[in-house]
Amino acid sequence: MDAAFTAEQDEIRRTLRELLAKRCGPDEVKAAVRTAVGYDRELWKQLAEQLGLPGLALPAAYGGVGCGSAELALACEETGRTLLPSPLFATAALAAPLITALGTDAQRTALLPAIAGGTLTATLAVPGGSLSAALALTGDNAGGEWAGGGRAGGVQARRTDDGWRLYGEAGQVLDGHSAGLLLVAAHTGGFARSRVLLFLVTADAPGLSCAREVALDETRPQARIELREVAAQLLGAEESVEAADVPGALAAVGRTAAAVLAAEAVGAASQSLERTVDYVGAREQFGRPIGSFQAVKHRLADLYVQVQAARSAAYYAAWDPSAGALALAQALEALRTTAGEAVQLHGGIGFTWEHDAHLYFKRAASDELLFGPVHRLRARAAEVADLFEPKELAV
Repeated sequence: MDAAFTAEQDEIRRTLRELLAKRCGPDEVKAAVRTAVGYDRELWKQLAEQLGLPGLALPAAYGGVGCGSAELALACEETGRTLLPSPLFATAALAAPLITALGTDAQRTALLPAIAGGTLTATLAVPGGSLSAALALTGDNAGGEWAGGGRAGGVQARRTDDGWRLYGEAGQVLDGHSAGLLLVAAHTGGFARSRVLLFLVTADAPGLSCAREVALDETRPQARIELREVAAQLLGAEESVEAADVPGALAAVGRTAAAVLAAEAVGAASQSLERTVDYVGAREQFGRPIGSFQAVKHRLADLYVQVQAARSAAYYAAWDPSAGALALAQALEALRTTAGEAVQLHGGIGFTWEHDAHLYFKRAASDELLFGPVHRLRARAAEVADLFEPKELAV
């Protein structure tokens, strides 16, 4: 494995970091999350038009930049540093890859160029707030229990004379209140032949209700959606619905999404650590900077080692997404530890809820609730790798 970045990858990092340094400081973040959509529309437009960020990992044939998941992960490391509130993850790491994998040629041609251009945002809606299970990050998703089961609950789909209709609700949908397109996981076939399929629902569809939820981390907005006999389009061809491997596609997207999330968490942890180092270097106690005390140095050194180890794991996962779940576990743990120590080392001011350190603390807690917890990510990775499979003894 060659861990060195190419000139193009370094340029993506440099350009994005410079732009976000000017447009996405803590005050701008706090102002953006309090808007109706939860992010700065003008900044999103600039990121799409000048950097092609939403289409970074999409093929050039659909208006994308033609890069891969490694470049998207690298970009998300930079957005993680500033906790950029944007629909980037939901659109580029969840919805767009599913449309690419399962959509028909007509669906890809109609939707992906708009996504790449930033004029259409999209997200994945799964019932019960079970996004990590749907993406096979914390368990096997083949049975479809994460989608509410076939008897009741979740979202139900039925075929009518004029197409598909959806009925049900889903919570904790990332950017669900502002997305122009929803990819909704729904049960169909009744209990006896129950299976999970994905459906396309436009934001203006009659019978669809989307309401923003109160979330711990305002920089990653969530919504509850309700569907009452909403007209929907099957993602994929109607004639090949029986052969569609939706759980397999979700698991594949989950591996890449985990690598992207790991890089994002590493960026947040790195920035939180840098801000803490700057603070303890300037804050004086007993006539000297508190960063000069040995106990503080040891704590910061431990954090540095943990963040660097998480960065190495995230970069490896960007190259090999099959390691995404383990990298995500390490990155979330590093972010949680670093954000917690940042609050502690900022002293009395760090404990005030309004301090910038709590932006990172909230991101750490929220991400582990949404995509973890860490011990389940590691347990699932061990299960997939058969690490604890009983071995037969030779006679």
